Amino acid sequence: MGCLAGFGWFILLVAVVNIEAQKKPPIKINSKCLGNLLRVDVSRLGGSFLEVSVLINNSSIILTKSVSSQCGFTIKKDHQGNAVIYASVQNCFARNVDDKAFTTKLGLRLQSDNVVEDEFYLVEETCYYSPWASREIICKPNYMEVSVKKPAPNDYNLPAYPYSDPQKAAEQPRDTGFIITKVVFFTPEERVMQVDEAQRNGYGISSTATRLVLRSPNPSHETYTKDVAGVPMTVLSTSIIFEKTKLMTQLYAGAACPQTQGGVFFTETSIRWFLPRRIDPLIHSQHFRLLEVNMGVDGRKLEATEMSARNYSLTLDDLYIIVEIPIGAAGCHIKSHALDGQYFTSYMIELMLELLWTEDDTNEHTRYKAFLPVETPLQLQSPQVIDTTVPEEMMFKVLIGPVGFDVMLKNISSPSEVLSLADCIARGFKVFDQMSPNGCSKVYTVEVPFTDHVVGQMKEMGVTIYTLYLTFGFLVLPNHAPFTATAYLRANLEDIAPPSVSGSCGDKNFYVIVKYGTKGFNFQTIMGKRMLTGSLAQQYGIMGNDTHFSLIVPFSEADATVEAVEMSSIKSRLDVTLRYPKTNTTIQVFSLACNFITKLIECFPNGTITAIAIALESVPSLNPRRLTLRNPACGPTYSNDQYAYFVFTANSCGTTRKFLPNMMLYENEISITDELELRKLSHSKEPEFELKVFCYYDINTNQAIGFHTRHRRSEPYADDARGEMQVEMRVTLDDSYNVFQRIEDNPITKYLQQPLHFEVELMGSYNPKVSLELAYCWATLEEDKMSLPRWNLIVNGCANSTDPHPVIFHSVLPKGRVHYPSNVKRFEVPMFAFAEDKDNLNRQVFVHCEVVICDVRNPVDAACNVQCSDQDNTMKGQKLAVSDYPGFKHVTSGPIIIMSP
Repeated sequence: MGCLAGFGWFILLVAVVNIEAQKKPPIKINSKCLGNLLRVDVSRLGGSFLEVSVLINNSSIILTKSVSSQCGFTIKKDHQGNAVIYASVQNCFARNVDDKAFTTKLGLRLQSDNVVEDEFYLVEETCYYSPWASREIICKPNYMEVSVKKPAPNDYNLPAYPYSDPQKAAEQPRDTGFIITKVVFFTPEERVMQVDEAQRNGYGISSTATRLVLRSPNPSHETYTKDVAGVPMTVLSTSIIFEKTKLMTQLYAGAACPQTQGGVFFTETSIRWFLPRRIDPLIHSQHFRLLEVNMGVDGRKLEATEMSARNYSLTLDDLYIIVEIPIGAAGCHIKSHALDGQYFTSYMIELMLELLWTEDDTNEHTRYKAFLPVETPLQLQSPQVIDTTVPEEMMFKVLIGPVGFDVMLKNISSPSEVLSLADCIARGFKVFDQMSPNGCSKVYTVEVPFTDHVVGQMKEMGVTIYTLYLTFGFLVLPNHAPFTATAYLRANLEDIAPPSVSGSCGDKNFYVIVKYGTKGFNFQTIMGKRMLTGSLAQQYGIMGNDTHFSLIVPFSEADATVEAVEMSSIKSRLDVTLRYPKTNTTIQVFSLACNFITKLIECFPNGTITAIAIALESVPSLNPRRLTLRNPACGPTYSNDQYAYFVFTANSCGTTRKFLPNMMLYENEISITDELELRKLSHSKEPEFELKVFCYYDINTNQAIGFHTRHRRSEPYADDARGEMQVEMRVTLDDSYNVFQRIEDNPITKYLQQPLHFEVELMGSYNPKVSLELAYCWATLEEDKMSLPRWNLIVNGCANSTDPHPVIFHSVLPKGRVHYPSNVKRFEVPMFAFAEDKDNLNRQVFVHCEVVICDVRNPVDAACNVQCSDQDNTMKGQKLAVSDYPGFKHVTSGPIIIMSP
């Protein structure tokens, strides 16, 4: 956030993360470079003790408090078993390459009473940071660090650092240039120290190719407190003396950091941090410009959108930079306290402000990064008890919280007993916790069934009253300080009659009655494996009143299950389940099984045989579509997931015949031949499916047939009926109707005034007595034929009379690929006009047509006798309406891109 001045970019790269352990670690380690700082998160430590060391030159140095503050490390551990390690990229032990790449190796050792051998993890990170500001200051709670640019590289050398390898230091070449000899502290009185003395007193002083780094414990004897705009700040002010033979020079290095809780103010709902806009101990010019102001939490800068989502505020006035955050907002941590059996909390958060300024006199930049851990005063926060019980669920449900993550629910007690959590779960209670929306706390949920003996019951005038009195015992970790929360719960439940289902069987149907039970009881009905929806209920002829509804389900429906097939009947079962949707619990399962008289095999006098093979529950893997007769080439005439229907003659499909006294027996089988062999080889336990088909024909039987004749009154014609037909609509390039647009050419592009030629053809028809008629054609902007706006092109078989450029019909002659002109219709659309959007004529359109098939010889067929007048476009014959032909066939062409010229 703030003003970006195009300065101070950095590159972050995680080079290597090696984690070595004697066994698979339960902990989680994550590291990240954050500008001039490295952050390592170690979580899920449990009760283990974490020892952090730094590895350099094949040696290990434990990071004690004094070493951490002197060398640029901060280690924080919380009560939840997590640790955070911050390291300056210019820490004492980093491997520095050209002041751009900084590699730090850390050793993490876990010690636990439950493990004989310690666990060890190695974390190695390389952070890239460039370019540097002229001066960079880091304010951490345990140290202050200032890194300043040296006038020229490699001019100033330091004595060997006391923690480095002595042999390695002795091998380093000495420069004959300037070396650092003294450090002058201004406290504000002047105090001079030799470099080695300053290092022994806990100061970190190091020199690189281009920079000088000074680090001070915070606070130290050589720092002092100064009030800056009302904010107490710890000030480090030094002059580093460099000497060369008979020559001496100096370099100023200083820092000023806000003291813990300095400039911090609390209200009941928020935390406010005031940092002086002008930090006088660091600014020596009358004029300076603040280039950037960024806010962060836990070392990570936040973008404006994330700050807004968390309700954080960052403002500036003439004197201060002001940060305001709500207490309990995301990013904070709750610390719990138990005093005299009551629950108190304090909120902790580590805020960060990063500034970039320049002084006009020097034109040098300063990057200033201040970390401020904030903890609010203790507040009484008795856990809220929220009753969320729904009596119909027959269970008390209560929420207790919020509480910190360092709080543990130890037990639940009633007036008669105390139950541990293990006892509660064994009794059928449900106890679990979940994170609050802000991520800073958690809430416990406890569910107790009405049927548990700890729940009291009493009846009053048709209402059952359930009562529950519980005390929740909590402990605050790690000190196990106790506090409690109490809940008194009451639920009223009217005595209810649950819904029920019953039924019976008819000749061909199941008859099902579902009673609602108590009014208002919400439940779901499942037929077989399908939910009873409105459309399915209509399919089953639903009827009902205030007390019940009834359904009629044919035994052959998919929701019914076929259990067995006998000679002349089918045993079918219908399963109906009533379920409570909120808890997904079953109210009732009802099964009705009956035998239905059905002819599975029919033998006709002309030798035709029909057979139905039905899928059985006992053979769940059966696919009726794969069934065949003895001859595998003879498959079903029709099949679906439920059955296969076969039609064949007695002398085909491998049918055998056998002569019996006075009759002849024809036999065949229905099965999946390949699967029968596979099942025998695989020894499958699933039964084999095989249906025997047989017909008996009398040999010596005479039949008398009587008939008479009469003259035919008219030529035969086809009756109206539904049937499958394939109709295709195509766009041609011109009115010759020889070359068509290909599917791969879609979308088709045409200009607004360029005509479009369409051809509609009844595919696969070789009957000149069948006529294809265009009933309705229209254009839309979307592929959905019901979408609006809509431009009517053909209405009732005639061109739209209201169209200024009406459709032109073209005659079809038996020429070339057209053998039967009655099967083809052609029309031309001169141009499109989009009255709704005249300013934007570039559109895509879809053209739809409703067509109907009729018999040209049928004098009463309205669709074949439509006549259109060229004068008023009215119908001289019978007018065709949609309701007259409910079986219209719909075709669509598009998209067609209409471009303005």
